[in-house]
Amino acid sequence: MEALARESVVAVIGSGAMGSGIAQVAASSGHQVRLFDTRAGAAANAIVEIGKVYAKLVEKGRMGAAEADLARERLQAVNTLAEVKDAALVVEAIVENLDAKRTLFAQLEDIVDARAILATNTSSISVTAIAAQLRHPERLVGMHFFNPVPLMALVEVVSGLATDKAVADTIYATAQAWGKDPVHAKSTPGFIVNRVARPYYAEALRLLQEGAADAPTLDAVMRECGGFRMGPFELMDLIGHDVNFSVTQSVHAAYYGDQRFTPSVLQQELVNAGFLGRKSGRGFYRYGADAGKSTVQTEPHAVRPQTVGISIAREVTSSVLSPMEARLSSAGFTVAHREPLQGAEKHEAPALHTNGAAIFLTDGRTATERAAANNHPNTVVYDLLFDHAKATRIALARADQCGEEAYQAAVGLFQAAGFEVTRLDDVPGMAVMRTVAMLANEAADAVNQGVCSAIAVDIAMQKGVNYPRGPLAWADTVGIHHIVTVLANLAATYGEDRYRVSPLLRRKLAANPFGARFHAQ
Repeated sequence: MEALARESVVAVIGSGAMGSGIAQVAASSGHQVRLFDTRAGAAANAIVEIGKVYAKLVEKGRMGAAEADLARERLQAVNTLAEVKDAALVVEAIVENLDAKRTLFAQLEDIVDARAILATNTSSISVTAIAAQLRHPERLVGMHFFNPVPLMALVEVVSGLATDKAVADTIYATAQAWGKDPVHAKSTPGFIVNRVARPYYAEALRLLQEGAADAPTLDAVMRECGGFRMGPFELMDLIGHDVNFSVTQSVHAAYYGDQRFTPSVLQQELVNAGFLGRKSGRGFYRYGADAGKSTVQTEPHAVRPQTVGISIAREVTSSVLSPMEARLSSAGFTVAHREPLQGAEKHEAPALHTNGAAIFLTDGRTATERAAANNHPNTVVYDLLFDHAKATRIALARADQCGEEAYQAAVGLFQAAGFEVTRLDDVPGMAVMRTVAMLANEAADAVNQGVCSAIAVDIAMQKGVNYPRGPLAWADTVGIHHIVTVLANLAATYGEDRYRVSPLLRRKLAANPFGARFHAQ
């Protein structure tokens, strides 16, 4: 598997943000670049702007002056498609329209050498469909970059039904040579990232609609508990609700109405109102002069409890509470271990116990349902944490039956361990746990359906949308058994196919109930 030779010519069609970024990266990697745009002067202007970017990189010490000069000299604006005839690779970055792309590639097929590779930067259109009318569809491949191209590491190398494997392999190697982290994907709706990312938005929108908390609080929980760089609501505001909603609609339609991709009526209302996010001055947040400061729900100070214990489940080889036990121990608590109670007073394990409160990591049920099932009214559940040692916030939910004294003991326990405590309404699965479970479920289904490998989906979600951990690696960390339990409980609560468990997760679980993994340790 070899990359394109450095002396080979790369043509980029379209000089907008994506096309300019691709041209910049290709020129920096040593290729002569022909940049074409149908708009008069657009390609030349784009090259001027790229030159300014190189100059800034030199100022910051990220690029040598001579290197920047050479890269700038490799960029050439051309006025006709005929001038790209010597290209070994042509990357299309024009409007997201199937007919426009088909027309362009049909023209290019008559211009470039028969050995040249044709690549589309499409983010949503079937690569198979784009190539279908070509005489040689086997040489067309998806080369999906992420914006901004020079900064984002991911490239999805997307093969249509006719794409030659050697062509896809060459583009994969070329993306690596350009300093990117490529992944192979099959041409299916949303490819990897735009498919697997849907639950990050969908579950947040449902949580908001069900009154789990307000948008600033849910965003804080996802950032400070879940380790995500941006919360889902601030991210949707940044993307633009018109764009985000349109992608969701597209994926939903492409999968013939699959409930997992159902668009949100709440987001539809924002689009209807013109509240598109940052670009319109208002989305879930307000922007500009009238923007107020967002507040995050945080529980007031509670008294530190004197004792804390952990009940252990014999059948679980490594307790899901072990990282929490370490955090509590570092805060000066002596955590006593005990066997779970039996008979009429039997309680689930593993659980933390303090001042009458039983505290569980959420398993997808509400705290209220769990309290009833365990005959333990003073039940509190907490949300998943990305990093127990470094997390600054923890989210709790209390059963409707839970007494105030027991709940305050739980709050005091976590505050004493250095957490700010946020209370969510008692929704099933809370925020981080249900989101991570759904991301892992969608990632597992993508692997199960041959869209990509387990390694590829984790790379894609980390490099393409900056997730703190790949969804399948996260499933390994939480435990596939626990992820499946969360999904099954969500499905039972909602009665929707949306939360059906991926066959691959069930298969992994059946093979090794408490030790199943996607990645070797």
